[in-house]
Amino acid sequence: MTHYSSPLPPPSHGTDARSVSRRRFLAGTGSVLGAAALAGPLSAASAQAAPARAALVPGERVSALVIGTGYGGSVTALRLARAGVDVHMVEMGMAWDTPGPDGNIFANTTRPDYRSYWLRTRTKQPLSNFLGFPLDKDVPRHTGILDAEEFAGITVYQGRGVGGGSLVNGGMAVTPRRERFSAVLPSVNTEEMYGTYYPRANAGLGVTEIDPLWWESAECYQYARVGRKHAERSGFPFVFVPNVYDWEYMKREATGAVPKSALTGEVLYGNNHGKKTLQKTYLAQAAATGRVAVSPLHKVTSVSPVASGGAGYTVVVEQLDTAGAVIATKAVTADRVFFAAGSVGTSKLLTRLKATGALPRLNDEIGKGWGDNGNVMCGRANHMWDATGKLQASMPTAGIDNWDAGGAFAEVAPLPTGIETYASFYLSITKNPHRAQFTWNAAANRVDLDWQTAWKQPSIDAARTIFDKINKKEGTIYRTDLFGAYKIWGDHLTYHPLGGAVLNRATDNYGRLHGHPGLYVMDGSLIPGNTSVNPFVTITALAERNIERIIADDL
Repeated sequence: MTHYSSPLPPPSHGTDARSVSRRRFLAGTGSVLGAAALAGPLSAASAQAAPARAALVPGERVSALVIGTGYGGSVTALRLARAGVDVHMVEMGMAWDTPGPDGNIFANTTRPDYRSYWLRTRTKQPLSNFLGFPLDKDVPRHTGILDAEEFAGITVYQGRGVGGGSLVNGGMAVTPRRERFSAVLPSVNTEEMYGTYYPRANAGLGVTEIDPLWWESAECYQYARVGRKHAERSGFPFVFVPNVYDWEYMKREATGAVPKSALTGEVLYGNNHGKKTLQKTYLAQAAATGRVAVSPLHKVTSVSPVASGGAGYTVVVEQLDTAGAVIATKAVTADRVFFAAGSVGTSKLLTRLKATGALPRLNDEIGKGWGDNGNVMCGRANHMWDATGKLQASMPTAGIDNWDAGGAFAEVAPLPTGIETYASFYLSITKNPHRAQFTWNAAANRVDLDWQTAWKQPSIDAARTIFDKINKKEGTIYRTDLFGAYKIWGDHLTYHPLGGAVLNRATDNYGRLHGHPGLYVMDGSLIPGNTSVNPFVTITALAERNIERIIADDL
């Protein structure tokens, strides 16, 4: 998640590292946010709108079927609709537009309930332990917002619902540094991305920067200021990044003028107020066209060419209830199908459709090139004089950039427990070279992923280039109580799944699937495993690029 935002002014003890960090940021990314500001945010008039709910009717024909309502799917739906195409979106998760018994749509991070997990009977929280106590608890089975999907070597966290991953991430809206982009997507023109599509994505997502003066004094960012002090004392650049949170709302939260959202720790299971999710941005604009409908709790199980040899594709969809049971199976015809179910969802579906003969002409690149964006987590135990604060905003604002020297960018993340922890917590993105493959397991009737937990070692080694040095300088140690007994590294998970239908391999250079005209991939599965930062801005910008060409050439 790294499009770095302009750094804050130096504190009174200003350092050389700060001025170097400022120069590096401005040279790399200033023009992107500047252009985004000129483009303007999405209109406030449709900020709370949503595409009309309209369950698919068996036998109907749709012009464009979009599978998934995350970043790629939302961009696709909006741009198609504005080009005059009627769009139906299919979403496996819920609509998330109805309050629960507590009056809130989403559950609090510290109090998971039936809304929190996708069809689990026990939570699987990224931090499984705290101060020696296990955190997971039993919950009712429900089509909740966070899917902790378990494969043999890794747990992949994904958002479930209309809005996809935008519902559950920390909002860090980062554009990769321009000089690093060619390593992310080598077949894509860098100048076009930074001149047109990144600015368009940042404007569409409502990306903004925090008020630096407020940040310097805000109680809720004491933890981040401690992170800055430790980074700079060890000689690391500390950089600030934009976010999609409404900073004016957060200021009012701090004064008690509005219901608390980020300041009551809401992030992992949704955010009730201040975050600009896709529901408030791209999907709201799509709804305003009057050409977009969405079917929540609908799961696509098959896509195949129309049997008679006619144009289009037969799409089979299962309708679910909130316990995950199939209550109806429907077949519709779509002129064009856009796969945007996320890296895992799209890759699993395409892998199965190729292996079972539904889409036999897909090439052998399907399922390959999957990576975890080098995610690894850790915590450090600080001294008593380095309190991080019992009030911590759940929206992170900054990180430690050691990518060029050590292959790691570490997000200074919150631990919003409501108590003083004297701990600093980090999510690192690293240069992990390992790539996994999805394959069809016919005997078990499922898609497997061949990731190995041991492949996380390069990520751990990269993260240690930062935190070993900070611990030595500060005389501190790693926390060993967050991921199990005496376990330092959170090497069992990823928040940033990428790849599986890689651009210019499984598809052409604009997301068209080989062998089946009218089928497209529009999500993070196009990106081969790593973006060097938090990926959602890159996913959005790439979708903007691809759909523009598809509309121009194919429609």
